[in-house]
Amino acid sequence: MSKYRKNLPQMAGGLFLSDGGMETSLIFLQQVDLPHFASFVLLSSDEGRQHLIRYYENFLPIARKHRAGFLLDTATWRANLDWGELLGYDRSALKAANEAAVSLCSGLRKQWETPESPIVINGVIGPRGDGYKAGRMEAVEAEDYHAYQISVFDGTEADMVSAITMNTVNEAIGIARAAKAHQMPCVVSFTVETDGRLADGTSLRTAIEETDEATDGSPIYYMINCAHPSHFEQALKRGERWVERIYGIRANASAKSHAELDEATELEAGDPVALGEDYRRLTANFPAIRILGGCCGTDHRHIEQICFRCLEAA
Repeated sequence: MSKYRKNLPQMAGGLFLSDGGMETSLIFLQQVDLPHFASFVLLSSDEGRQHLIRYYENFLPIARKHRAGFLLDTATWRANLDWGELLGYDRSALKAANEAAVSLCSGLRKQWETPESPIVINGVIGPRGDGYKAGRMEAVEAEDYHAYQISVFDGTEADMVSAITMNTVNEAIGIARAAKAHQMPCVVSFTVETDGRLADGTSLRTAIEETDEATDGSPIYYMINCAHPSHFEQALKRGERWVERIYGIRANASAKSHAELDEATELEAGDPVALGEDYRRLTANFPAIRILGGCCGTDHRHIEQICFRCLEAA
């Protein structure tokens, strides 16, 4: 059913883009109500799906224009069992929502993909709890918990899954193990605080190395998301093996801390040009990084600048 599951095009190199801060864009730019920051609820109505299509179609033309690949993330960051229950979704309704998210992305791929701009459908898995606060699950518990959502993706056209905004090693390990059991290519994306460490104080290096050790290196690569480059750039060291496992960045627009962003009542959009320069510097210094998107506060303006400046440097 999947088009690229056995041969993901981003693994062969070349520039791949992704979208920006889905939830912040929908809330602040499209004036959409997202209870508990959950975008998957929009899949239950025609109007909601149109909001999502409008959001995605701000980014897809950029990839086509610049002949870059595109990692098309499903709107499922909150579509796990606990958040689903909080929002009134039982297992059956949650399964349907995850499937609908993939189906919507599949339709967009048929419309926007070209030979020069391959589109990979990425099943997004968020943390069980709050993305800004460290969870307490053991790896075995995390594997059992997240296996349900991964099993749903396994039966769809999703080419891969990604654990996004991970703030503990155990949850990352559990998701990677569950994905391996379902033979789904899996990416782990950690988020860090302003000191470049996970919420529980674990260094980025330790998080990646311990996840690789506990999973026999099963994640196909790692990413960093939901943090400004100024928060993590100093933690990266050229030539070190763990850094070469980082293929992608989805940074926040603002350099504010997670605590500050959590309290924000207005969009923290930062400076798209400055963020593009940050990405240009990161990709020049760390050539493995080639999957470029945004997180909180970013929109198509940021992705356009990131793409332009990184292609110019290349």
